[in-house]
Amino acid sequence: MTYKAKLGLLAAAAIILVAVFLFIDLGGNWDYALPRRIKKVLAIILTGGAIALSTTVFQTVTNNRILTPSVMGLDSLYILIQTTVIFVFGSFTLYKLGSNVNFLINVGGMILFAGVLYKILFKREGNNIYFLLLIGMIFGTLFSSMSSFMEVLIDPNEFQFVADKMFASFNNVKTELLVLSVIVVALTLLYFARFAKYLNVLALGREQAINLGVNYDYVVKRLLIVVAVLISVATALVGPITFLGLLVVNVAYEVMKTYRHSYLIAASILISVIALVGGQLVVERVFTFSTTLSVIINFIGGVYFIYLLLKESKA
Repeated sequence: MTYKAKLGLLAAAAIILVAVFLFIDLGGNWDYALPRRIKKVLAIILTGGAIALSTTVFQTVTNNRILTPSVMGLDSLYILIQTTVIFVFGSFTLYKLGSNVNFLINVGGMILFAGVLYKILFKREGNNIYFLLLIGMIFGTLFSSMSSFMEVLIDPNEFQFVADKMFASFNNVKTELLVLSVIVVALTLLYFARFAKYLNVLALGREQAINLGVNYDYVVKRLLIVVAVLISVATALVGPITFLGLLVVNVAYEVMKTYRHSYLIAASILISVIALVGGQLVVERVFTFSTTLSVIINFIGGVYFIYLLLKESKA
């Protein structure tokens, strides 16, 4: 089967699932239910696409298929920001700030952290991408520890607001946040288009890319900025989904059987939409909202991560 045929099948599956999600059990509540479902689907497509693209780029840059951008500590930083605001000012302040301001604080904080990290670590010659990953993991652990410390001290009534931020949710996505997210993602994709042509060469490794004329450090820094922005927007919009990127990108590699990023990125985005829409259908229709989508995705992704580790150890 050709690559285009495989993409066609994935696109058909995604469209069918989206149609089922939008129109199942609508009854006579079209005016009320359909706009809310459309908003939810748009959030799913935007989040899934951003996570799939950023993870594909990140794995190419690091030349490692078991890493995701979450190792940089951005998910932990998101939880820390939310916990700190509630711990210091209370949940009423979070409500008073409004969703737009809270969204911008989260995105701005995560992008600022990533930018400072890149600036410091890439300032010196000889600091490679693996050193960056190590520092990112250390900061991620630090942020998680700080969040846990404040969660122990926080008022039990306030802790409920923190707990709500720990898991991704597509149930209460606000329209204004979608508009902001679309604008930021669109601008980021325009910037990314300048560097997308280098991905196939970067997949060969640092030395080979340099030998083929790629300004490696310059391109990698720009691509990492794209990764940071996309992950920040997706996390601030719906919350952290740690293993989604790992799951969909590795499945895309298995389905497409190629290293051409034009096909891999498209397949990853489609698989991500299928996983999120299908998972949300299961959450709503099977579990009747007794669990969250991120719990299901992280469970399956965690099992798959262990499988990949065992597979690599045998290779």
